[in-house]
Amino acid sequence: MPMIETINLTKRYGDLVALDNLNLTIEEGDCFGFIGPNGAGKTTTIKILATLLKPSSGQAQIDGLTVGYQNRQIRPVIGYVPDFMGAYEDMVVIEYLQFFASAYGIHGHERMKVVGEVLELTDLAYKSAAEVNSLSRGMQQRLSIARVLLHDPKVLLMDEPASGLDPRARIEIRELLKELKRMGKTILISSHILHELAELCNVVGIIEKGNLLYSGSVRDILKRARVGHVLHIGVAEGTEKAVSVLEAIEGVKRVGITVAEDGPATGGPSRIIHVEYEEAPGRSYTDLPNVLVNNGFRIAQFSEEAVNLETAFMRLTKGLVQ
Repeated sequence: MPMIETINLTKRYGDLVALDNLNLTIEEGDCFGFIGPNGAGKTTTIKILATLLKPSSGQAQIDGLTVGYQNRQIRPVIGYVPDFMGAYEDMVVIEYLQFFASAYGIHGHERMKVVGEVLELTDLAYKSAAEVNSLSRGMQQRLSIARVLLHDPKVLLMDEPASGLDPRARIEIRELLKELKRMGKTILISSHILHELAELCNVVGIIEKGNLLYSGSVRDILKRARVGHVLHIGVAEGTEKAVSVLEAIEGVKRVGITVAEDGPATGGPSRIIHVEYEEAPGRSYTDLPNVLVNNGFRIAQFSEEAVNLETAFMRLTKGLVQ
C-alpha cells in the first residue's frame, strides 16, 4: 500500500481549478520532489495532505487513512513544514519545542529527552536559549523541521523549505533532509532549487496548472526530456571547415560555434562547435569523431551535454500558471 496516494484529487476556488484530477502515488521511504511553477498547485496539494484544506472532489490518503474523514488519525502520522514558520514572540528555542511537544502529548522526562534529541539532530542545541525571533532564516527553517520531528512522524510534507536561504543554509538543510531520508521517513518536498532535488530525491513529479505532467524516477524523467543529443566538439584548427563536414552528416540537425570563456589559457580550444544530433537505427553520435579524423581534423574536445532536472523541467512544461 502506498504511503501517500491521491485519486482524482481536485480543488476549486469558484471558477479557478487549482488541482485537476491529480493522481499521485508515493511509496514508503520515497523522497518525492514536487516541481512546478508558482501557482501550479504544489502548495494546495501539500495543504490538503496536511489536512489543512478540504478537496472539492477526489480522495487523498496517507498510510491508508483518508483525508477529510480520518484527520485525527492522520495528524500524528505527518509533519508539515510550511515555507515560512510562524514565530512566537518572547519564546526561546527550547520553550518553543517544549510547547509543541506538550501539544503532541509528550510530557515529563520523555519530553525533555525528545526535545534534546531533535535539537541535536537539527544542530540547534547551542541555540536552545536563543529567542526564536532572533534566529536567522536558515535556523528558523531547521527549528521548523525540529518541531515536526518531535512526535516522530512517518511522513514529512515540506513546502519550499530552502526558499530564501543563503547557500550555506541550503546545504545544511539538504544534509538534514538526507539524514531524515536515511532514517526511513517518507518525504514530499516542493522546491525551485532543482539541482538539489535531483541529488536528494529518488522520485519527482512535475505539475503545471493543476495537472500532473510526469511522475517517476529522476532517470526516467531525464530520459523523457531528452530530444536527441547536444554535443560539444573542439578541433585544433579549421573550425569552419569542420562545421561544413558536420553539417553534411546524416542525423545532424543543427551546428553552431561559440567562443569558450577560458580559451587557450587552459590549453583547450578557443571555439567550440555545438551539434544537435538525432540518433536512428544504424547511426550514432559516436560516429562523429571518426568522420572528423578521417577528414584530417585533430579533435581537442568531444563531450555530450547532460540533461539535468532543470533542463528537463523547461522542456516538459510550458510556463502555464493559473
